[in-house]
Amino acid sequence: MAVYLLDDNLWFPNPHEGEEDGLIAVGGDLSVNRLLLAYSYGIFPWYSFRFSDEPHWYCPLDRFVIFPNDIHVSHSMRQLIRQQKYHTTINQAFPAVIRGCASADGRNLESGAWLGSDMIKAYTKLHHLGYAMSVEVWEQQGNLVGGLYGIAIRNAFFGESMFSLVPNASKLALIHLAQTMASHNGILIDCQFETPHLRSMGGKHISYDEYMQLLSFGDK
Repeated sequence: MAVYLLDDNLWFPNPHEGEEDGLIAVGGDLSVNRLLLAYSYGIFPWYSFRFSDEPHWYCPLDRFVIFPNDIHVSHSMRQLIRQQKYHTTINQAFPAVIRGCASADGRNLESGAWLGSDMIKAYTKLHHLGYAMSVEVWEQQGNLVGGLYGIAIRNAFFGESMFSLVPNASKLALIHLAQTMASHNGILIDCQFETPHLRSMGGKHISYDEYMQLLSFGDK
C-alpha cells in the first residue's frame, strides 16, 4: 500500500494501491480539471483544512451507494411528504446549501472540519460550470431548513455533504434527488461512506470494480 504525492500534472494513482481507509494521494490542487478527473474515477478530496494545506484524496475500494430506484421511503417519511410541510427544489440556492453543510451543528468549529473556504470556492466554481448541484428543502414560509450538494457527471451523483436544521430535512432532500434521478435514468448516488442514516434509506456496498463498470456504462 502506498500514498502518492501529486504534482502539477493531472493524474491519480491506481486506487488499488492505496491505504486501507481509501487514502491514495496527497497534494495537487482543487482545480476544475483535477476535480472532474478525480470524480470520474470515484476519487474525492477530504482533509482537515486546519491541519493540512494540501488536499488528501480518497478512493475506498468498498463503495457505499444508493441506486435511485431502490431509495427506501419509510412510512413516517411518506406521512411527512403528504403533510406538505416542506417543499424541495434543485439548484435554487447552492451557495446557501454549501454554507449550511459547512456550518450546521457547529461543524466548522470542529478540529476535523473539512469544508473550508478553499473547498467552498472550488465546488461553487463547479456549480457555475454545471457540474455541482444542490437540493434544497424549504419551509412553506420560505426558510431554507436543509439540503445536500454534490457532483453530477456520467448519470451519477457523487454526494459530498448534507445538513438539516429540522428533523428529516436531509432525508427529504435525498428522496427528492433519488426520485428525480430515477425519472432521468440516473445510475447511482455515491454516498462515499456508510452511515446508519444512509443505510436505512437503501444504501448498499458494491466493489470498486463494479462501481467503475456502472460509471463507464453512464458514458454510453
